[in-house]
Amino acid sequence: MRKLCFCALLMLGSASMNGQIALTMEKALEIAGVNSPDIKTSLMNLERSKLNLLAQRAALKSRFSLDLNPVTYSKNRSFDNRLSQWYTNESFSTMGTFRVVQPILWTDGSISLVNSFGWQDNKSQITSSSTNENKAFQNNLYLSLNQPLFTYNRTKMTLKELELDYENSMIAYALQQLNLERNITTSFYSVYTAQSNLLISEEALQSAEKSYEIINNKVEADLAAKDELFQAELNLSTALSSVEDARVTVENAKDQLKQRLGMPLDDDFTVITEVNVEKVHIDLDQAVQSAMTSRLELRQRQITTEQLEFQMIQTKALNEFKGDVALSIGIMGDNSAFGKIYEHPTQNPRVAISFSVPIFDWGERKARIKSQETAMKINLLQGQEEEKTIEMDVRQTYRNLENDYRQIEIARQNVKNAQLTYDLNLERYRNGDLSGMEMSQFENQLSSKKISLVQAMINYKIDLLNLRILTLYDFAANRSIMPEINMLLHK
Repeated sequence: MRKLCFCALLMLGSASMNGQIALTMEKALEIAGVNSPDIKTSLMNLERSKLNLLAQRAALKSRFSLDLNPVTYSKNRSFDNRLSQWYTNESFSTMGTFRVVQPILWTDGSISLVNSFGWQDNKSQITSSSTNENKAFQNNLYLSLNQPLFTYNRTKMTLKELELDYENSMIAYALQQLNLERNITTSFYSVYTAQSNLLISEEALQSAEKSYEIINNKVEADLAAKDELFQAELNLSTALSSVEDARVTVENAKDQLKQRLGMPLDDDFTVITEVNVEKVHIDLDQAVQSAMTSRLELRQRQITTEQLEFQMIQTKALNEFKGDVALSIGIMGDNSAFGKIYEHPTQNPRVAISFSVPIFDWGERKARIKSQETAMKINLLQGQEEEKTIEMDVRQTYRNLENDYRQIEIARQNVKNAQLTYDLNLERYRNGDLSGMEMSQFENQLSSKKISLVQAMINYKIDLLNLRILTLYDFAANRSIMPEINMLLHK
């Protein structure tokens, strides 16, 4: 690993000279937090939910409106049944209505203050010699109350649904941030693994070149048969092919990381990191408990349950018995002189009560209620299974971590033994006691063990991150990450 880190530093220097970006894990997460398409989509959904909630809260405040009818003119010829004669009516008016409406959240009603002011010139001609005309100002000021009865509070439910939708969007955004960290880390280490494999392949190529030079010198000195030279050439070609394959793998892994980072595919970079693994003590019971009390998906399930309960209320309101009450009281005045509009005012109280009584709906309401009850049972069952899945994921990741660390220890010893074996057999190869094919096996074995060690350490770090996301607890730092999540949700 020290050699790999040293080679990575060399690559970093080379990258700077070639115009490549030296990309660390922290920098990758920073770029992804701004440019990732998934984060942008989640953030826009969060903004949409927030604006819908703000709009609904604004709708609960007093609404002011002004309706203007500057000019209304009409001339009609009509028949009066009472007098059994025709008459002509000509009317010219101008009117404006100012209205203040205040919704009442707790009762789902509304209270309104309305003032209508206007002027009209009205003429009615019955015969050629009989004409009635009226020119007057008029004003109607009244206060009204409208209140539904025997039904659920639609205004309050709509507000609560939007609040739940906003909370759900915040949770989805936080979960997307956690998934982004997992995805970027996985892709980052995929590039790092590909780069490490490329370095190991290049080391193997250098070893194959040395072996070829050794056997070529021996053949020229008639100390070895030509078939050994042919085998050395084959080993060299194989090593070169492995290097080219590794380079293609590096470029493909880079493109996948660029896509997740939201970077242009034409940009070039090289990842730089140091993979150091220290065993982290993990308490399985604590991990499970933290997951069951902190997981955001469980809160999302609770939100779904509340939404289904609201849908049940709406379903039960189908073809329901309900009523409405409308009350209003005010004064109305009219006069040809503007200052005398209320010289002889008229009170205009109004009371209206109405009921809607369902009689028979052919079983529609009953069937829809049963359907909604089934949906709620399905959600309950899915919630129970989700809790089991969460616990299973934590337990499996815990086992994976224990196995990963054991694999690291085994891989370290394997690399050490493979290096010693390679060094000893290289000396035998130089002395002519070993064939080129046999030497190739030891070279491949060393390369394979080095790659296995790198992959084992990366597996441990990724599984440790998975456990952190599954439990929302950082066992490496021995602290909960819920405060960070709460800050993200309420920023």
